[in-house]
Amino acid sequence: MPDSVTYYAIVDELSSRDKPAGVFRRTYFGDGGMEDEAFTRNMSWEPSWLLASAERGDTANDFVEIGEEEANQIVARFREQEQA
Repeated sequence: MPDSVTYYAIVDELSSRDKPAGVFRRTYFGDGGMEDEAFTRNMSWEPSWLLASAERGDTANDFVEIGEEEANQIVARFREQEQA
């Protein structure tokens, strides 16, 4: 069971926090482990290396910390767009 989850809006040169390119979450576990996932075009959470890459200096994307509610709204919007 996760101890905490931090959510991020993924922003690139063609997007903004209001309309991010994607959404990302990092889950922290009590044993010291963590899991990084991005919400993908498959409309599911899948493992991702994007935030770790940004932490090592890759500047292709910015990660703006957001709350769980905002992350859920972004995911819902992506799902609606997929169905349209």
